[in-house]
Amino acid sequence: MLLLLIHHKLFLLLLVTVFVSSCGTTTTKPPRLVTKLIHSDSIISPYRNPSVTISQHVRSDMKSSMARYEYLKSRTKLHSSSMDDVRGGLIPEAGAPAFLVNFSIGQPPVPQLAVMDTGSSLLWVQCLPCIHCFHNLNPIFDPYKSSTYDNLTCESPYCVLDPYRDNCDYERNCSYSYGYVDGTTTSGDLGKEELTFTISDEGTITIPDTVFGCGHENHVNYNILPISGVLGLGDNRKLSLVSHLGSKFSYCIGNISDPRYEYNQLIIGDGAKIEGYSTPMEVFDGQYYLTLEGISVGEKRLEINQMTFKRDPSGGGGLIIDSGTTYIHLVRDGFDPLDTEVQNLIGGLLQRVDDRTNQERLCFKGSVNRDLIGFPVVTFHFADGADLELDVEAMFKQEGNVFCMGVVPTSFPEPSMIGIRAQQYYNVAYDLIAKKVYFQRIDCELLED
Repeated sequence: MLLLLIHHKLFLLLLVTVFVSSCGTTTTKPPRLVTKLIHSDSIISPYRNPSVTISQHVRSDMKSSMARYEYLKSRTKLHSSSMDDVRGGLIPEAGAPAFLVNFSIGQPPVPQLAVMDTGSSLLWVQCLPCIHCFHNLNPIFDPYKSSTYDNLTCESPYCVLDPYRDNCDYERNCSYSYGYVDGTTTSGDLGKEELTFTISDEGTITIPDTVFGCGHENHVNYNILPISGVLGLGDNRKLSLVSHLGSKFSYCIGNISDPRYEYNQLIIGDGAKIEGYSTPMEVFDGQYYLTLEGISVGEKRLEINQMTFKRDPSGGGGLIIDSGTTYIHLVRDGFDPLDTEVQNLIGGLLQRVDDRTNQERLCFKGSVNRDLIGFPVVTFHFADGADLELDVEAMFKQEGNVFCMGVVPTSFPEPSMIGIRAQQYYNVAYDLIAKKVYFQRIDCELLED
């Protein structure tokens, strides 16, 4: 499992000027940046491997979700001795679900495919020359062949080294270095470069002078998804691309089990789809926390104390919404009532089977589409009346002739977490200024311009 132990050398002030180049016109800021999200296992993904078996997918799903959970857990003040807020993203294991963002970097533009990550703020990609780089299907970016690349030096106002500033050699490049306890590392230079995104009308949006991490030495100890890097959507005001494009973003996720679904999308900027029911959001340790007040199965409100999902003064507990975690992780006092109710509804009808990937996950022999017709909707009730409704496809995952509940237990003071499976069929919007998250149940195709 990956527990992030980060020693950062810098804080950055990110200044971004944006212009629209699709029609040869220039403005100070685009109304919105719209890009498709590519599911790593969709037919349009270059990483799709049709030879991967269901059991391999299941193992990768669970392993990646648990690793992601441990990574985010390690970033809370409760578990981390580091108080920094410059964090790297966790790269998914090959075969695990992930949503990818396609963009180009530099001039001439070099295509990249990076993981969308709400759990980090820094944009970083692998760069030449490589001291060591992991396998990557896209060209590795060579900054010295780009006419728009600038190094950040230690003398740059964008590079503040702490606690090493007094010893800084001002001819040296400003650098970053992230480490993971399993030995995975990424390090390199910080620079400024031009990013280009294709928008819905086949034009482009160009973002010049974007501060990013240019990774020259990247080591991994497991079979990761061969991506270019990570595109962070976190709330770090010194790093975040989101904060400098209007402090709003939204992503819409359809059926993640359908490899032919192609309408998943990400919008960054003031034109993000801020619609639906809202709930207050707080940022702690770089994570987006929501207030979960209860859970219902059909019309039955489960007996769960409202304090179950509260974050305590020491930093324990609470509930995080995250794009990189697959499953729902609930503390025991919330998980057990839900687990019991589902067993009461299904246990007398279908045979329960053991799950080898996680002994505490509830699994039954049968078919979701055949055996769960009429199963009640499971609703997560958030503060201010915002509900997240999980139908059977979001609540359960078919795994061959067995289906399993997409919820696993954890123990206080660990945080609970809402993963991406629970966000299917929703447009989820983040307003970082108003500190709200919005849930709008919708087919993402309806959001297409």
